[in-house]
Amino acid sequence: MAARRAFAAAASLSMLFALSPASAQTPLAESIQIGLSTDAVSITAGFSGADLTIFGSLENPDPLVARQGRYDVIVVLEGPPRPVVVRRKDRVLGVWVNLDSETFENVPVSYSVATTRPLQDIAEPAKYKQLSLGAQNLYMKPADETDSPATIEEFTAALRDRKAATGLYSENVGGVQFLSQNLFRATVRLAPNVPVGTHKARAFLFKSGMFVKESSAQLEIRKSGFEQSIFRVAHDYSFLYGVFAISLAMLTGWLGRLIFRKD
Repeated sequence: MAARRAFAAAASLSMLFALSPASAQTPLAESIQIGLSTDAVSITAGFSGADLTIFGSLENPDPLVARQGRYDVIVVLEGPPRPVVVRRKDRVLGVWVNLDSETFENVPVSYSVATTRPLQDIAEPAKYKQLSLGAQNLYMKPADETDSPATIEEFTAALRDRKAATGLYSENVGGVQFLSQNLFRATVRLAPNVPVGTHKARAFLFKSGMFVKESSAQLEIRKSGFEQSIFRVAHDYSFLYGVFAISLAMLTGWLGRLIFRKD
């Protein structure tokens, strides 16, 4: 009798475990992936800028949310970080001179953004601050943090304005378009003066204003042709390159004097 009761209890427990996965099954979380058609872009001295297309997909999207258009994607192409010195010029005795300066560490040389909608329509500003997403939310770390906050803020704003004026920091509203419920295409701008080096492409997925997931990929931008040879020599043999450049300048000046001198 006891054995029969034990068998019945074991059978009931087995049925419970067999049914529990089906009843407790939860939908898989959404994710995002991006892919680049190439991992390297070669530019020449005549490069005048270009649009870079990045394709991506949503994994396990909610069909209802997708139909309602409540998924948003922000794609960023971030250039290599480098130190930047910002100087302020003032007029002294009729001459413009550098009076104050501020050095910032690890500043992305370029920063191109593409979005499905305007940033203010996707999420709250505090969320972008938390993610350091968008040119206005990048943290510019000063080398000397003992400077007054007002001074740091002034030079930070000037740095962002300068980057935007030269086209290195840009925003393309509507640059991300969904091709289907789970496939999208992003177009980011490569400025004519885009720096060489390793760039990082990042895609941020938002659902009804809430951040869900991020994905990234790397892109190498390099010079090609004769410009690449000069660039390599200048970096690998900097001393000899400097001596050659000075000698060439002196020779050019001497020849200029011979050609244009007045007898």
